[in-house]
Amino acid sequence: MQVSRSGFYAWRSRLPNERAQARRAMVQSIHREKRGSYGSRRMARELQRRGQSVGRHQARNLMREAGVEARQRRRWRQTTDSQHHLAIAPNLLDSQFMVAESNRAWVADITAIWTLEGWLHLAAVLDLGDRQIVGWAMADPMRTSLVLDALRMAVGRRPPPAGVIHHSDRGSQYASHDYQEALDQHAFRVSMSRKGNCWDNAVLERFFGSLKSNGR
Repeated sequence: MQVSRSGFYAWRSRLPNERAQARRAMVQSIHREKRGSYGSRRMARELQRRGQSVGRHQARNLMREAGVEARQRRRWRQTTDSQHHLAIAPNLLDSQFMVAESNRAWVADITAIWTLEGWLHLAAVLDLGDRQIVGWAMADPMRTSLVLDALRMAVGRRPPPAGVIHHSDRGSQYASHDYQEALDQHAFRVSMSRKGNCWDNAVLERFFGSLKSNGR
């Protein structure tokens, strides 16, 4: 068979591009077959099963080049138990999240974070003046001690003057006698969200959302 030197080199230079295109097409096919559920680790294993010698890093690059990504299945767990007979405070904050100075209004909340070892609960206290997390605590059981630990850290790091608004949801942890007693000791003005209205604590909700998004 007569092949010119230039023709041979042109054919050889096309091989890597054609191989890459074939792999990208295979990635897109797998993505469709698995309904977008495969991340780079499982994609690499599936490509290897189909005879492609790729690692996880290569699979991630191929997915990016193919324009596909794994769909995140949102895990959710309820953290507010408002079915109790404890006293509920009025909504003093009233969604006024623009606060000019620190130590004027704090917001507190709990979120559940999914980890490889299961659910973990994070309680946080945020100062609306500078949008800083001033106290936090993590634990597996979602008890009053969790939010008390976060409050103690906040008070220790940023001692509040009398009259600071403390805003939370109306969950049993925040409405508990122990937590309300701790707020009274530091002369907080107690504020609670309306029932079932997450927007009443939107700043901390956004922080939790950003934290979970960056952690994926």
